[in-house]
Amino acid sequence: MSNRRVVRKLTLQISAICLGLGGLLPLSYAAKQVPVQAPSVQDTQQDLIARGQYLAIAADCAACHTDPGTQQPFAGGYAIHSPMGVIYSTNITPSKQFGIGTYSEQQFEQAVRHGIRADGSHLYPAMPYASYAGLTDDDVHALYSYFMQNVTPVDTHNKTTALSFPFNIRQMMWGWNLLFLKSGSYQNDPSQSAEWNRGKYLVDNLEHCGECHSPRNMMMAQKQGNDALSGAALGSWYAPNLTSDKLSGLGSWSREQLAQYLQTGDVPGKAQAAGPMAEAVTNSLQHLHDGDIEAIITYLQSLPAVAHPQQSKPTGDFGQASNVDTDVRGTAPMGIGLSQEMSGKALYDSACASCHQPDGQGTADHFYPSLIHNTATGGNTPNNLISAILFGVQREVKGKAIFMPNFGPDSQVQALSDQQIASLSNYIFQQYGNPDLHVTPEQVTVLRQGGKQPLLARIAGPASIGGIVLVVLIVLIVVIRRARQKSRG
Repeated sequence: MSNRRVVRKLTLQISAICLGLGGLLPLSYAAKQVPVQAPSVQDTQQDLIARGQYLAIAADCAACHTDPGTQQPFAGGYAIHSPMGVIYSTNITPSKQFGIGTYSEQQFEQAVRHGIRADGSHLYPAMPYASYAGLTDDDVHALYSYFMQNVTPVDTHNKTTALSFPFNIRQMMWGWNLLFLKSGSYQNDPSQSAEWNRGKYLVDNLEHCGECHSPRNMMMAQKQGNDALSGAALGSWYAPNLTSDKLSGLGSWSREQLAQYLQTGDVPGKAQAAGPMAEAVTNSLQHLHDGDIEAIITYLQSLPAVAHPQQSKPTGDFGQASNVDTDVRGTAPMGIGLSQEMSGKALYDSACASCHQPDGQGTADHFYPSLIHNTATGGNTPNNLISAILFGVQREVKGKAIFMPNFGPDSQVQALSDQQIASLSNYIFQQYGNPDLHVTPEQVTVLRQGGKQPLLARIAGPASIGGIVLVVLIVLIVVIRRARQKSRG
């Protein structure tokens, strides 16, 4: 290999190390059901196309590849807000002009499992190919058959993704893939049951749960080992710990509660799905067959416990009822605007009590959930409560729409300032949730803007010139060392 080719190859690899172009997390704030129906268990067992359709639902393809504005399944255009900028999903209908209609099965497999398009360019990991890399050959074949034979072609242009430098250099993903992309389909563990193996395959690959629930390393690749599925910040939201820890994880959940949550997003007195999880329930999890739900639960309950030391008791066990009516009802001035000086208690009475009730226990039918014994108020981070206030809650299960309006800048009910949301959140935590949590207006500002940016995203712009210089120096050092080693050999 010539020195020029060595330099080029090393530049790509080290650029990915220095700039870390991986781990672009899809962030969304409201779940809208896309028009996709799941086939029955019998159909998926007997028909290849039906099986591919079911796999596409399990992989949640439609949620990211369907623009909520057009509701055209798989036609792309969905805006994914990553720490590096907005990434638009592509048209994956069999349109020959704008979609994947000209893809061979091998090219389709390269895109799904390796993140490489038919033209040779690299996908960003907002498309979770790092998780799909473990898909079996049979499942890739079924997916290809479904998309090519049963999805309606939509001749819609793809929206252009234009990230800032250096993240706009897609070729740098080569180095990130070299470091972090595992090759090879999932292999069953013979020491475990068939149900456990199916659950691991669903969690780690098809449902790609780790993309949200696993923390990231400095270069934004998923951490493995005991860190996997132990909880992670996800933009404005927080994807909770899925390990078997009894306080901060799922150890206090029964199988029945876990099944109900996965299929409905709602377990009264425990948790309600919001943000990206509401989207997963709406467009994927609620459609899974019962056997797959049971397999997921079996695998999750087997995960070694990872404790969060600051958690003093299970996230769903905090809070007590307390009526605010007698203290503050009628003390706030009438009108649309709520005073910046209002207490959290008064803000709760004005903005929340009509739905969640003055005592915080929600309605008897659980349509408006209790704030007591609720993971959003009893966790070890305030993110999910604040984000629910800022962005609202929306999901749809079996034709039933669940909705909480947002109180952010585009609110149709009452826009609240950062100071007001901080005061309101602190009252809710003190009265109904984890009293150890305290929210500042500055924290609300960060979450309103999409969450704390990873270190990589913060330093990429200012450090880009220095990073290029560093890459060149490292490449030269490596080339010189290799040349010396070769001459000595």
